[in-house]
Amino acid sequence: MTGTPNGSAPAHPEGHSDGPVLALNSPKLNGIRRLTALETVRARIAMAVDLGLLSPGERLPPTDAIAEALGVGEITVRRALGSLCADGVLERRRGRNGGTLVAERPARGVVGAAEAYHGQSAEVHRLIDERTVLECGIAHLAARGVTGAALDELDTLVAAMDRAESWAEFHSCDERFHLAVARATGVDASVGTYGTVLRRLYAYYLPYPLAALRDSNDEHRALVAALRAGDAAEAADIARRHVETLHRTMFVGLMG
Repeated sequence: MTGTPNGSAPAHPEGHSDGPVLALNSPKLNGIRRLTALETVRARIAMAVDLGLLSPGERLPPTDAIAEALGVGEITVRRALGSLCADGVLERRRGRNGGTLVAERPARGVVGAAEAYHGQSAEVHRLIDERTVLECGIAHLAARGVTGAALDELDTLVAAMDRAESWAEFHSCDERFHLAVARATGVDASVGTYGTVLRRLYAYYLPYPLAALRDSNDEHRALVAALRAGDAAEAADIARRHVETLHRTMFVGLMG
């Protein structure tokens, strides 16, 4: 769960997702869908800077990692970062400690496309609620039939998130972790249904401070322990708390 712009430290930011009930052509998604891939990257990074999720002077991850986390191509990311540098949101530095960083005094509110993300509070809440229901059921089922091989995979992903050096790297492992829990249920349909919700919610994903993501990984670790113990009730409760945190943290900038 990829920080803390609203004054309350966001402990668990991680969601990206979508729900089976909402048609792909739903008007509720039109504001986001009208954005080009370039505008989407610009908007999401600019909003993260505006909200304080990305701090002045903070170095951004490599373009390939950003591209994977935001679901776009590397060329799109390079163009977006270049334009945000021109806008004064980011800056480029040369040398050993160089790269693309948040400007020391970043321009704020300069990316008009970010407005497409505002006014989506009800939709985001609905998606989080859908994810809560699905994830609790998945955790309960997984605790009753998880295999040793599945537990080994989950342990590996938790360790990878502990080592992650950026929000982009963490995000990739986080998605794989939750889909692996769904596979551990042995119910094939759960992976597709849950994956749809996850991807639709991830369309609203913003970069998040690594410290907050580390906190969310503690919950991943606790979930694996509950699965290993075969404690279905505890696994479902951990999953519920893990996702419900998103209501007040992950999408703080979108909530009314």
